[in-house]
Amino acid sequence: MTELPKTFDPAEIEARWYRRWEEEGLFRPSRREAEPWTIVMPPPNVTGSLHIGHALDVTLQDVLTRHARLQGKDALWVVGTDHAGIATQMVVERNLASQGVKRTDMSRESFVDHVWEWKAQSGGAITRQLRRLGASCDWTNERFTMDPGFSAAVIKVFVQLYREGLLYRDKRLVNWDPKFGTAISDLEVETREVQGKFWHLKYPLEDGSGFIQVATTRPETMLADMAVAVHPDDDRYRDLVGRKVRLPITGRLVRIIADEHADPELGSGAVKITPGHDFNDFEVGRRAGMKPVDMLNMLDAEARVVQTQDGLVPADLVGLDRFAARERVVERLDAGGFLERVEDRSIQLPYGDRSGVVIEPWLTDQWYVDAATLAKPAIEAVRSGDIRIVPKSWEKTWFNWLENIQPWCVSRQLWWGHQIPAWYDDQGNVFVAETEAEAQANAGGRPLRRDPDVLDTWFSSALWPFATLGWPEQTETLRRHYPNDVLISGFDIIFFWDARMAMQGFHFLGERPWKTLYLHGLVRDAKGQKMSKSKGNTVDPLGLIDRYGADALRFTLAAMESQGRDIKLDEKRVEGYRNFGTKLWNAARFCQANGIGASNTIEPPRASLAINRWIVGETMRTIQALDLAMAELRYDESANTIYHFVWDRFCDWYLELIKPLLSGAEGLAAGGQGEDAGAETRQVAGWVLDQILVMLHPFMPFVTEELWNALGDRTNPLILAKWPVPDARALDAEAGPEIDWLIRLIGAIRGARAELNIPPGARIALHVRDAALATTDRLARHAGAIQRLARIGGISDAPAIGGAAQVVVDEATFVLPLEGVIDVAAERARLAKVAEAAERERDSLAARLANPNFVERAKPEAVEKARADHEEKAAEAEKYRAALDRLG
Repeated sequence: MTELPKTFDPAEIEARWYRRWEEEGLFRPSRREAEPWTIVMPPPNVTGSLHIGHALDVTLQDVLTRHARLQGKDALWVVGTDHAGIATQMVVERNLASQGVKRTDMSRESFVDHVWEWKAQSGGAITRQLRRLGASCDWTNERFTMDPGFSAAVIKVFVQLYREGLLYRDKRLVNWDPKFGTAISDLEVETREVQGKFWHLKYPLEDGSGFIQVATTRPETMLADMAVAVHPDDDRYRDLVGRKVRLPITGRLVRIIADEHADPELGSGAVKITPGHDFNDFEVGRRAGMKPVDMLNMLDAEARVVQTQDGLVPADLVGLDRFAARERVVERLDAGGFLERVEDRSIQLPYGDRSGVVIEPWLTDQWYVDAATLAKPAIEAVRSGDIRIVPKSWEKTWFNWLENIQPWCVSRQLWWGHQIPAWYDDQGNVFVAETEAEAQANAGGRPLRRDPDVLDTWFSSALWPFATLGWPEQTETLRRHYPNDVLISGFDIIFFWDARMAMQGFHFLGERPWKTLYLHGLVRDAKGQKMSKSKGNTVDPLGLIDRYGADALRFTLAAMESQGRDIKLDEKRVEGYRNFGTKLWNAARFCQANGIGASNTIEPPRASLAINRWIVGETMRTIQALDLAMAELRYDESANTIYHFVWDRFCDWYLELIKPLLSGAEGLAAGGQGEDAGAETRQVAGWVLDQILVMLHPFMPFVTEELWNALGDRTNPLILAKWPVPDARALDAEAGPEIDWLIRLIGAIRGARAELNIPPGARIALHVRDAALATTDRLARHAGAIQRLARIGGISDAPAIGGAAQVVVDEATFVLPLEGVIDVAAERARLAKVAEAAERERDSLAARLANPNFVERAKPEAVEKARADHEEKAAEAEKYRAALDRLG
């Protein structure tokens, strides 16, 4: 046994234990005879640093992994990083720019080499930070989405999908980032509300008989308009359908078409259609019979005006930036009498989340995956229960998206990433192959050029559950650990990653990638607001670890993770759980000081004393409740179950009740005095403390490992210990109710003393009325504990004289005489005053909450605070009235 220091120092403990765990290979799966258990970490960007969302995600995964390991399973937690195409290229380009070098000053090969150098030196900072959080991943097999094995899997998938007709090249609209010159995914688009304008324009009818009015937030796009749409049931325009308008500035004649996209209730009911530069208009154009190849394109890759296919854009507008062109177009429309009016309005604009520039819908040739075909098995798997989604409420979102899924654009115009394995000859014929030599052979030796685009990073990360296990090679690891057991993911990437993993897993391995998909919420600030740098309310998890330790942060995140809800992170909660760790530390020091150490048995020791039989039973109930909560992935319930057992049952009650037994001064049952009682109690206490450390380890691995090893000489560190097994035989039908009664009685007396301001040092008598024989016997057995812990001077069945307080426990009434202890009349007046004040505030808040204007118009956080304040004041009023009733 190693004596524990008086002060609990998380930083020193965490660094020492993590280093030992990793150096001794304790995170590696090595139990070949055991049941395999597998989870993959969503690969963080190689450019990233640990943020609070990562901390939540990784904590939840580590809790499950450590729990599985303790259960004796062969636990594998796959870890690695994503090459993060656009993010990494942006970081490296920025570094080059600081040296006065542009990417375009280098060859593609030189730039890619430079990125690899950057990764070797600066990439992977986040993996070091994950270690600080306690992530028990298999670091010996860390993967990277650009490592050779993974890259081979990516190329194979692309080629096979192409050959099966499920991947093809097409001309469609994409989200185009003009700053980076690439298509980006919906996930990389950030919608912002900005103050903009609504320009109302007049388009003259071809015959000069009138005009039709349209409105737009992007007047420059009228240079590529190809139609005006009205609703087919809009009587105002029924006779105009099929006729043409002549566009101002370009003079282009375009048809008036009928399409339900036009809303008769909005504006004039007529909308301009620019299929080459608007996602809705693209679909309208296709329904009208326009082919993508014929749709007009008026912008280049840098969002500057180019000449359209019909040559009708005025030459002086060609080459202008889109926003400069907007000013010029508006000036011309106004000068020509085509600008009806301009309206100031708040509008939603798409921005690149990394570039910060406005995204343009842009018509371009890209590679697409037939996602609708791949989605079918993923839909059926959830519907049949083959894949369980937790919380179940997310199933509807899964179905809605996958059943209406659009083709998946998988090409990006970057240099960093998996270059698309497609080659073209001079006639534009494409040859898709795993190697250039194979493509060359298929082309008959003709000269070829390779497609310069790279694949979307979501394409490669969709292979994560199986490519990390060695696929396409049929490795033992793949056979043993696929499918994975569970995936932990933020709900915000259910489409971009989770669903695509399911699609690719079914298609290439014929079965689900994981059995359960757990979707957690967002971590918000203490007021429930979304964290952002602009608001200044972000939380640095590493800073919290520095202040309170990793265990405290982990326990906070787990305890607050309630299925289907976001987390409101308050630093006070982290501080509170650091205090919980300190409480456990001090309890272990108390045990050490009293000769309580490591248990030598997995089974509970034999116990004759009621207090020991009770704590063994409470331990078993806790194990049962914890097992059920863990099976249901109820992190909050799991954490709170072990928290309340440790703090309330073990520390506050059991250790307090056994103190006299440890010193031999008091017995709690017949024959329970002396050395036998002390020896039994030490054995039981040591066993219970061991169970606590094992149960708490998945949530607070560092402090539990330190205490486990300090309490005795162990064969294995705690990380390799055995998860406790509940045994119903250990539940004692007599000891449990008896000790529960004792705790309720002492708690009631303590509560009455606190409510009535009885001085802590005052020892008062306890008079008992209407006690049954069983209660009288209990009072006799536990008199010492009652007097010590409730600060009672003596227990009597004689009537109390004078002013007194009463508490009722079961059938018996317990009377506390107050004459000479407090001024009863003054105390009665004080309680009446504070009760009335609490009731006034309670009623005022109730009236406010009953007012529909307040509930509907006030900010949600203000309404929530009012509800919380109402509950608090109602509880206070009830407490003070109960105290008054005690005084009689």
